[in-house]
Amino acid sequence: VSFRVSVGRCFFLGKRGFPMAEENLNGNAVGHVDPPLIRLELAEKIMNVCRAMSLWPLTFGLACCAIEMMAVGMARFDIARFGAEVFRASPRQSDLMIVAGTVTRKLAPAIVRLYEQMPAPKWVIAMGNCAVSGGPFKFEGQYSIVEGVDQLIPVDIYVPGCPARPEALLEGLFELQKKISGRRWWPEAGGGVRI
Repeated sequence: VSFRVSVGRCFFLGKRGFPMAEENLNGNAVGHVDPPLIRLELAEKIMNVCRAMSLWPLTFGLACCAIEMMAVGMARFDIARFGAEVFRASPRQSDLMIVAGTVTRKLAPAIVRLYEQMPAPKWVIAMGNCAVSGGPFKFEGQYSIVEGVDQLIPVDIYVPGCPARPEALLEGLFELQKKISGRRWWPEAGGGVRI
């Protein structure tokens, strides 16, 4: 394994030569954010609630799961009701990357670059089996598919499915909001309840 330095971060080049995210001692991918100089717990809680309720996803779809991601923005599912309305076209204005679809080795450096351009704090949702684990393209001898986007960047929430339904993406968004703010803000879907 070799490495290169890129704007203050160290990237490891994997067996095939594409960049991988930094790793801690346990082998988990890590995004580095400096700790605050003064810690104000109440202010942090308020900020985290504001962050959870105003996520700005990056407009970034790779394959068939992107159609389901677009459906979440339409009237039936309406992601705007849950605080993630503004799909941004620039990574510098986004704090949530939804990787929806198949990640190829050729596209891997672009995904890492987009992730690096996002301001901190930033979160990642891997949507669909291809982004989670390589999906149906994972087999012995394959050479062009990254078997999980977590080999490139740190992933916060995994949304399985082929393709993942819009309801599953909304549930992933709720879990991310719970991870950010510490509590779930929306009711659990019951047996006969329709989202």
